[in-house]
Order: sequence, then C-alpha cells, then structure tokens
Amino acid sequence: MNITKAALLAGMMSFAVGASAAQTFHGATATKSEYGAIFQLDSGGNGAIKKTLNNIENLLHDPRLKGRVKVELIANSKGFDVYVKNNEFEQKLRHLRKEGVILAQCGNTLRELHIDRKDLYPFVSIVPSGVGEITIREAEGWAYIHPSAPKQQSL
Repeated sequence: MNITKAALLAGMMSFAVGASAAQTFHGATATKSEYGAIFQLDSGGNGAIKKTLNNIENLLHDPRLKGRVKVELIANSKGFDVYVKNNEFEQKLRHLRKEGVILAQCGNTLRELHIDRKDLYPFVSIVPSGVGEITIREAEGWAYIHPSAPKQQSL
C-alpha cells in the first residue's frame, strides 16, 4: 500500500471513530443537586436583550437541569434597557420571574446614567454594583454567562 492510500485509510478510520463517538455522546451529565448561573446584560438594543432572555429560557428548560438551576439576570451599563417600563419585554420578564429568575439592576448604572428608579419595572431588584454581584455569585460557584450582542448583518 502506498503512502497516499495509507493516509486515506487512516483518515477514514479516524472519521469512523469520531462519528461513532459523536453518536454516543449526549452532553454532560448534571450530577449536582443545584446549579447557579448569572447572566450579564451590558448592551442595550433588542437584539442583545432577546438573545440573553432566550439563553435564560434555554437554560431553564434544559432537561438535565430542570428544577435544579438558579438564575439571575444582572443588567448594567446600557443593559438597563431590558428593565425600562413599557418596553416589549415586560411579559417575558414577568414569566421569567415566575420561574424563579432573579432580575437585578446595577445601582451604579442608575446613578451614573441619571436613570430614575421609577422608570424601571417595580419587580426589578437594585444591587449596589453589577460587577460586585457577579463577583459574589462566581465566588458562590455560579456560572458566569455573558451573551454577546448579535452581529449586525451588512447589506
């Protein structure tokens, strides 16, 4: 057998082994009784907000974690848009809150951007600082998730 045929055969065998492993892998196994995840939203705009809220929904409905995950959404910087009254996200936020998601807003952002607390939904909690909240949650063993804003499509 020449080198080219040997390389081709080796590649095919490698592909077969890889395909076999892919067929048997079903993702990580949740072995703990409780998990925590804090999502940071620091970008405004509907795209970033929708992506983050959808990520939270996906986590809450992952069958491996169902009933075993605590979730917090911390908004800071331009992410405060998610909590501004009369936006299109009120029903989704209320639904997430009913599912146990903690909805928190950075107090520093409110002060620095001169945002009145009255302009935000009343069911949102205010924490002293967003980065402080993330630091504490990570020290408690929570996962830190920071979805990126969707890329703008060029014309």
